[in-house]
Amino acid sequence: MSRRFTGIGLLAFAAALLVAGCGGGGGGDRLAVPQHGNQDINPRDPATLRDGGDLRIPLDYLPTNYNYSQIDGHDEPTHEVMSALMPRAFKDAPDGGVVPDTDFVTSAEVASTSPQVVHYHINDRAVWSSGRPITWEDFAAQVTANSGANPAYLVGDPTGYRDIAKVERGATDKDVLVTFAKPFSEWQGLFYGLYPKETDSDPNAFNTGWVQSPQVTAGPFKVGTLDQTAKTLTLVRNERWWGDKPRLNRVIFTVTDRNALADRLANNEIDLYEIGSSVDLFRRAQTIPGVQIREATPKQYTHITFNGAPGAILSDVRLRQAIVKGIDRTAIARRLIGPIVPTVVPMGNHIYPVGSRDYRDNSDALPYDQAAANRELDALGWVRPTPGAVRAKNGQPLALRFLVAAGNPISDAISKTALDQLAQIGVRIEIDAVPPGQFFPAFVNVGNFDLTGFQWVQTSGPFSNSVGNYQEPKGTDIGNNFGRVYDPRIGALFAQGLAELDDAKRAEIGNQIDRLIWEEVHNIPLYPQTGAFAVRATVANFGAKGLGDWDFGHAGFVAP
Repeated sequence: MSRRFTGIGLLAFAAALLVAGCGGGGGGDRLAVPQHGNQDINPRDPATLRDGGDLRIPLDYLPTNYNYSQIDGHDEPTHEVMSALMPRAFKDAPDGGVVPDTDFVTSAEVASTSPQVVHYHINDRAVWSSGRPITWEDFAAQVTANSGANPAYLVGDPTGYRDIAKVERGATDKDVLVTFAKPFSEWQGLFYGLYPKETDSDPNAFNTGWVQSPQVTAGPFKVGTLDQTAKTLTLVRNERWWGDKPRLNRVIFTVTDRNALADRLANNEIDLYEIGSSVDLFRRAQTIPGVQIREATPKQYTHITFNGAPGAILSDVRLRQAIVKGIDRTAIARRLIGPIVPTVVPMGNHIYPVGSRDYRDNSDALPYDQAAANRELDALGWVRPTPGAVRAKNGQPLALRFLVAAGNPISDAISKTALDQLAQIGVRIEIDAVPPGQFFPAFVNVGNFDLTGFQWVQTSGPFSNSVGNYQEPKGTDIGNNFGRVYDPRIGALFAQGLAELDDAKRAEIGNQIDRLIWEEVHNIPLYPQTGAFAVRATVANFGAKGLGDWDFGHAGFVAP
């Protein structure tokens, strides 16, 4: 399924058994209990790796906007590409926490709690690809663009930025003082993907300046070529890079149909692919010589979003609740990833990861119950004229359009399973497959669907960075609330939790919110992702990243 970020938050998970990596010349198929806090990336000292080589990575589609902060760019392909190109204050650690990215920020600390002031010191050598030093002005412009104060900026997630009162210069241009108007508990998640002030100071540059290609960057790599015809983006070493010399010569992203991934890996045209939920890709990986299956618990889960916008057929929460009771999430999970994860259980929380201290399965708020679904649909006036027929009300059939990205077997399997299940309670599903590159900007972002599915991919601020998913829609400002379902009780609890610095109290608020999300049927989580990748055995420091970030600067190939 396509993947979308929840701001910069965390929704990780664990399953009892997952695919683990194996070495050797053939494919791997060993099952093992996964360990939280691990990455399965064939870790090596970068200095021992071969100097050079091209790492070839498949993408579902090229980014539609290379500005990750803009709503159309706030998705996984953009994140993958831009993480090799853009600076960030903190990076995700393998244990699920965060650590300063010292290539960009050598220190970051709370200098005052009343008011809350955070002092950042930017690496003295850090410069943009234009040659201009990265300074406090870039931080200030990022806040201007992302705070939501100016609606001309179409922001993916203003959480945290809108709580900042001012950004000032410290002792030097490399010292940044960020003062908050009110306490913001998960401040380390801000400035994850810093863009230059030239972009963030102008709404037009912010919204459209990065549509065609990346502009001014600051990472171990820079843009080499972008071929829209071949749908290939090639990154090359950045000669202005001040950190450790990258081991790779190039990173090449190529749009690849999911059905072609295994063949392209076997033909030495790419170096890895994500197995995800695909049993076929898992089994094919086992047969490819020189390929390992690597696994680490990731930060993503699959779900179905309901369009509850005013005027939509699913705007009635009672109808959404009745329909959800006709969806067997366990059956979907077992069908999709049961052969890979034999003990898979459905995801039970919208905010916190399975296995974490704050995770609570709140799905009992809306259990699978076909009999109850039938009774509730009858009571709402959606009746069946004859047994087995599609329900109707006032002459309107209960037909729902399930939007999927074309060419994706996972989306296809989920939508068809939902079709079969909902037909049993008299709901007709019409599957609408659209081009992957248009899936978000032309359909999901504008609410052009009844049901849709993709993966939420998060980073490390579980509470604050879930806010955008459930915010109140105001015109085109919807954050990531694509279903446009809003409950003011949820908004009030998020506001309370954002200012709560006590972790345990904030988690309790988070689980109160989660139960309300279940009851409102904003979306229903299906199952956590497997975290499995098929990776060429010679690739080092790359693969199944788990809860952490990829480090493109240290990725490379084992020396012969």
